[in-house]
Amino acid sequence: MKRKFIASGLLAVCAAAASAQNISGAGATFPYPIYSKWFNEYSQIHPDVKINYQSIGSGGGIRQVTEGTVDFGASDATMTDQQLHDAKVKVTAIPTVLGAVVPVYNLPGVNQELKFTDDAIAGIYLGKITKWNDPYIAKENPGVNLPDANILPVYRSEGSGTTFIFTDYLSKVSPLFKSTIGTGAAVKWPVGIGQKGNEGVAGMIRQSKFSFGYVELIYATQNHMQFGTVRNKAGRFVKASTDTVTAAAAADAKTIPADYRVSITNAAGPDSYPISSFTWLLIPTVAKDPAKGKALVEFLNWMLEHGESEATGLTYAPLPKAVADRVKQTVGTLR
Repeated sequence: MKRKFIASGLLAVCAAAASAQNISGAGATFPYPIYSKWFNEYSQIHPDVKINYQSIGSGGGIRQVTEGTVDFGASDATMTDQQLHDAKVKVTAIPTVLGAVVPVYNLPGVNQELKFTDDAIAGIYLGKITKWNDPYIAKENPGVNLPDANILPVYRSEGSGTTFIFTDYLSKVSPLFKSTIGTGAAVKWPVGIGQKGNEGVAGMIRQSKFSFGYVELIYATQNHMQFGTVRNKAGRFVKASTDTVTAAAAADAKTIPADYRVSITNAAGPDSYPISSFTWLLIPTVAKDPAKGKALVEFLNWMLEHGESEATGLTYAPLPKAVADRVKQTVGTLR
């Protein structure tokens, strides 16, 4: 009898192990803080589901999910028509939260919050503005003792959704930037130094005097970095926050297409922060492993019902209700 109980116990353990789902994902660093929180919380609620996510950049996320080497990807850049056409695995883009890319800087002795025009930011990365006391910067920051020091631009070295958002914005506001550098997850920068991930850019700026770069808002706040306000389409200098990112999304909410491939950079409205964006999970439309596909759908429904409420605590903006309702319908089509 005792042996039967032991055998039954072993069978139960084996069955539980067989039903456990180890789900792998890779991609954007932009939403990594909120994804890490969600995946950990979900695994605590559902111990049979483990979601392992590698923060390798949007380019890597798109590549790995479309080649079928991970169960899902993540990107801050919308997939191009060519990428969708070439994909070995058909994917559905699921918007998750919204965030902001902010201009960060390291200026010893300057404690004021700087104002940056679109011309100034574009000029720095074009190599046209090389000094911190350049008139394009000084004009909008009267009374600030800007140093006569060279600016060190820092950028992402790998394919990056953060770079896509940043260059998408600059291409909209600067014809010269558009024709010289253009929009892309990976572009050829004429000046500066590259670093991997939002973490790498933040780290380089923190240790390098007179540097300037771009990171997702939470990386600036968590690392106690100075970041400036940016002039928006309405001509106002706006600071990145959940409210100003939400305003940008609301301004363009009616133009969001069925596949959610939309850009909300340089959005209209007096309160819109101009370097705002959705970020997306890339889910195979038909899962290679039906059990993993079912687990992912259950996670996405939990995210929409519970996870969104946690976004603001990490300086992300939750999906507008109208968008979240549409996303829930889309999730229902996944298999």
